[in-house]
Amino acid sequence: MTPLLALICVLAGLYAGVATAADSASTGQYLAIAGDCVACHTAPGGKPFAGGLPVPTPIGTIIATNITPSKTAGIGNYTEQQFSDALRRGIRADGARLYPAMPYTAYARLSDDDVHALYAWFMHDVSPVDTAPTPTRLPFPFNIRLSMAAWNLLFLDSKPFTPDPGKSADWNRGAYLVRGLAHCSTCHTPRNLLMAEQSSRELAGGDVGTWHAPNITSDANSGIGGWSESDLVAYMKLGHATGRAQAAGPMAEAVDNSLQHLTAADLQAIATYLKTVPAQHDPVDTRAVDSWGAASDELDSLRGVALPSDPNKMTGAQLYDGYCASCHQAQGQGSFDGGLPSLFHNTATGRTHTNNLVMVILDGIRWPADGSDVHMPGFAQTLTDQQVATLGSYLIKHYGNPAAAISVDQVKTLRAGGAPSHLVLLARLALVVVVLLLVAIIAMLMRRKRQKARRAGHD
Repeated sequence: MTPLLALICVLAGLYAGVATAADSASTGQYLAIAGDCVACHTAPGGKPFAGGLPVPTPIGTIIATNITPSKTAGIGNYTEQQFSDALRRGIRADGARLYPAMPYTAYARLSDDDVHALYAWFMHDVSPVDTAPTPTRLPFPFNIRLSMAAWNLLFLDSKPFTPDPGKSADWNRGAYLVRGLAHCSTCHTPRNLLMAEQSSRELAGGDVGTWHAPNITSDANSGIGGWSESDLVAYMKLGHATGRAQAAGPMAEAVDNSLQHLTAADLQAIATYLKTVPAQHDPVDTRAVDSWGAASDELDSLRGVALPSDPNKMTGAQLYDGYCASCHQAQGQGSFDGGLPSLFHNTATGRTHTNNLVMVILDGIRWPADGSDVHMPGFAQTLTDQQVATLGSYLIKHYGNPAAAISVDQVKTLRAGGAPSHLVLLARLALVVVVLLLVAIIAMLMRRKRQKARRAGHD
């Protein structure tokens, strides 16, 4: 080989290595967006992936960690194997166990190639931030991270995703994203007392703090069985599907940070898969949740009637006229162009689970994904608990499911951040019971041993 040819080969090898690394990093960025890593690992006003976001859970507040390549505060010293173990097994580089607020139970399905691409991007393209967040400090017994090893034995399926040869490539891609990277079940699947997903009720709906992640199975009434695939794609891309639903709360964040940035092919694949998820039906849903209600008003009750001196005694019609009608129109029909949604034939008013309706009234909603930056203001600082309950009940009565209900206590609880969890107390009581049982067993064994010794002495 001539020196010139050797030089060309070396340069070609270097170029191929650089190109491969660049391709891997580019893929890694897309995968990180699909996994919505930024949502939990970035505090409001903080630097991307630097952690510090408090994540409320039933067992206490978990502080998101720094996952930038900082060698002092982040994951800069992680090997690829350590990165993989944290991502797919919930084990940090120091051997400590992660809590499943980090959805490693879903990420366990990621392929080796995707883990490699994620590692390459985080290590080489994310800016390091040398600031360590406050450590997570959960109450006893959940502060014992080693207990998660037993939890993993019970609930972690560590097998990577295996394509179904009987399904299309589109379906398999959608299943890989929904079950793994997009970790849809983390929010949309109910959990048991040990905070593990109930696999028998996959995607049947779950609570996420004060919000409710609805049923997204193929059931025609409780889920998205009546939605077309194009409806689902539009919802994920724009944050709303005309005549059906609008994304709010954590789902709006998922659209903004993740789903709207996915390729058309991946959004279509997700829709294809979701349409085949086994139906989970709630008996209270006697018709599709987006089919309730009709245009109506109570304008006659407003004419010539003065507002009460006590705002808490305002009627639903008065509250609607004062705070909602200017956008949603007098009969709840929304704007003529569909930019502001109708309140009937809308999942927000059609579900018997009404937490989301209350939260939208309190917190409002923004839809920047479609470029319009249309938003609904929140009324938490304007309306009292009684007013929100009265307004919400009016919306349900006229435009939603008459079997639904909103109470003042419900509004008060949601405004305060949700009902308190009793998991810590239950866990401590369970430990006391276990200790008492162990003491009783030991005492019984010792008693039998003494009785046996006495009988031996008499013999």
